[in-house]
Amino acid sequence: MTATANVTMPAGATPPASPRDPGIKRRRRGRFGDRVLPYLLLLPALAAILVLLAWPLVQVLAISFRKLDIGQLVSGKMVWIGFDNYTNTLSDPEFWTITVRTLVFTAAIVAATILGGLLLAVLMRHLDPVVRIMVQVTLVLAWATPVIATTTVFQWIFDEQYGILNKTLDRLGFHGFIGFSWFSSGASTLTVIGLLIVWQAVPFVTFSLYAGIIGVPREQYEAAGIDGASAWQTFRAVTWPAIRPITTMVTFLSVLWDFNAFAQIWAIREGGPDGGSTTLAVVLYLKGIAGNHFGAAGAIATLMLIVLALITGRYIQLLVRTPEGDLK
Repeated sequence: MTATANVTMPAGATPPASPRDPGIKRRRRGRFGDRVLPYLLLLPALAAILVLLAWPLVQVLAISFRKLDIGQLVSGKMVWIGFDNYTNTLSDPEFWTITVRTLVFTAAIVAATILGGLLLAVLMRHLDPVVRIMVQVTLVLAWATPVIATTTVFQWIFDEQYGILNKTLDRLGFHGFIGFSWFSSGASTLTVIGLLIVWQAVPFVTFSLYAGIIGVPREQYEAAGIDGASAWQTFRAVTWPAIRPITTMVTFLSVLWDFNAFAQIWAIREGGPDGGSTTLAVVLYLKGIAGNHFGAAGAIATLMLIVLALITGRYIQLLVRTPEGDLK
């Protein structure tokens, strides 16, 4: 005879579910589906990234270990030479000279771009609305002008005989600039190219930082004014904490863009005079497209990718160390 225990349940209470209750299994399946669904939704984007980015990177890496000149390209032969392309590239003193030039050039124009964009963003906050709109329209027009068109205009401006810059300097009393050539040396050529790149890059940085500045509540500026803070102290205590993540982001993007700058350098003097304005991007073109040495070009491209990967890793570290772990 089996004894039955009578369990008294409070009024309105739900009896405990049996371990074999199918409702629990359905809920478990639902929780599992909720965890898997985001990854399933990301699969198309992941597949596109693998096809458009990962596979070309693998191809470039494989080419860098091959001797792939025009002869091998036509015949279809696979000639593997190991690390010879890297050894030849890294043992070339000219490669290191160009690398240092590229890094210095990139650092200079990124610093000028961020500083110019920051100054304009702060200035726009204090301008009259009508004047601010005029400045914004001017920045948009400078940003929207095609690269080659802007490069042509800069070549006219800095032309040694007909350029408006030399004529203006002569009118101001600097008569030594009559017939002065701004493209006679690599340093002066890179200076002109740097001004060109900064001119085109400043609008993006300005609008990005200005968006962060106008997001700061006006009450914070009023509180700083009541406390007697100067303009510089207000910028450090109120404005800079709000735009620091955005500044980090636009600095990172500027490094990526300027490190790979090619169109402006090639259109101005094709890396001249005498290679004085040649950067890694130009060497990559000369080795690969112009010289048909695709294996050597693949090695240079891989080395450039390593540099950009290190910069990207540093940016991710800075991004993770922010208080919220993301942009405000």
